[in-house]
Amino acid sequence: MTGKNLGRAIFWPVFLAVGAGCVGISYHARFLAENKISAQASLAATEAKRIQQQVVIFTRMVVPSRVPFASFLQKVGIDGGTVANMMASAKSVFDFHHVRAGNQVKIGRSVFGELREVDYRIDEDHILSIAPAGAKDSGVPGSADFHSEVDTIPSTTEEAGVAGKVDDSLFQAVTDAGEKPELAMRIAAIFAYDLDFYTDPRPGDTFRVAIEKKILANGQTASYGRILAAEYDNGGHAYRAVLFHDGYGDPAYYTPEGKSMKRMFLHSPLKFAAPITSHFSYHRFHPILKEYRPHLGIDYGAPMGAPVQTIGDGKVIFAGPKGGDGNLVKVQHANGYTTFYMHLSRILVRDGQRVKQGQNIGLVGMTGLATGPHLDFRLQLHGTFLNFEKLKLPSSDPVARRDWNAFVAARDHALAEMPAIKAGNGVVAQNPPPQSGHAGN
Repeated sequence: MTGKNLGRAIFWPVFLAVGAGCVGISYHARFLAENKISAQASLAATEAKRIQQQVVIFTRMVVPSRVPFASFLQKVGIDGGTVANMMASAKSVFDFHHVRAGNQVKIGRSVFGELREVDYRIDEDHILSIAPAGAKDSGVPGSADFHSEVDTIPSTTEEAGVAGKVDDSLFQAVTDAGEKPELAMRIAAIFAYDLDFYTDPRPGDTFRVAIEKKILANGQTASYGRILAAEYDNGGHAYRAVLFHDGYGDPAYYTPEGKSMKRMFLHSPLKFAAPITSHFSYHRFHPILKEYRPHLGIDYGAPMGAPVQTIGDGKVIFAGPKGGDGNLVKVQHANGYTTFYMHLSRILVRDGQRVKQGQNIGLVGMTGLATGPHLDFRLQLHGTFLNFEKLKLPSSDPVARRDWNAFVAARDHALAEMPAIKAGNGVVAQNPPPQSGHAGN
């Protein structure tokens, strides 16, 4: 065989072998690529199924006023049959008559719009959760069956200090400090006997509180607990209050010296301003009896059904009809005081019931000897009627001597928790040392 023929004989087998190898490599690469694509497609399908079953997209809203909860759920797109099943499921764990307007509701749906969960925030600590049976565990909703439960929202209680400066109002100062407006209302209630927070605040006033906060797992404040101590500096005059218990064991606020922050009596037995139509008098012409006789109380002109409140803590010693007085509530208070609430259209308390200051005890009416709806209010001290308009309202009892050491310990701890306020010159306002003497001394 010539050299040329020999070269051809060697070339073609080598060429064919190389070609076969290239084809084999190409098929192998294609096989690997197809397997990879197939695996990726399988993973994508699995992920899509997981998303469809497990991913829940929540829409947040609040319960509107004067709309039944079932109607509200239908308005947000849940059909009536499903709503009926949900309500039936939750009936054993929650009374829907207690749904409150303004509370938050979360509607959870899948990416395809299928219902997955409904959460209703009952209060700061509890949430009602309604979900298709098995949906929370497996991601697969049941048909018409639902599982309902009331869960406790995990939280911790911490003591914290809050301080701020007033430029406009206490409400604005509190929100500027990063807190909820509720805190402003709580502060205003503590100092309500000394300050009118609609008229008294001045630019430059400051406030400080030591307060318990309920903190959620995400660090957000869920709600406020007790205000342990509070201070409001009004134009250089600092009002300070410390939380302690009163003679009945109820929480109450006292000055650092142990004097009660609240007066024994409110300024009016009516929750809203009402004109005085007849004053205290020993010689008044009676419009029905047509004779002059003492009127040992005050008549407040108020519409029928207006709420009447007890002006102080005490015990109901009479509640019922009594001749010309009409429907009467009589309350016995500490230190020999008794109050009378007459001509009521309705009585809301019973004999022997203990009532708290500001509690509704009846409604304005015109029972008994009355020409129109009004409240005849009277105050008696050791059997003698007093002119309430001219009475200097007495303070509630101070901290009892037997409780003084416990009060001092609570006071010192609470005041130490209040944060300092940096003045404009950079000086830090410190807590002044509390007085050690007992208020009753």
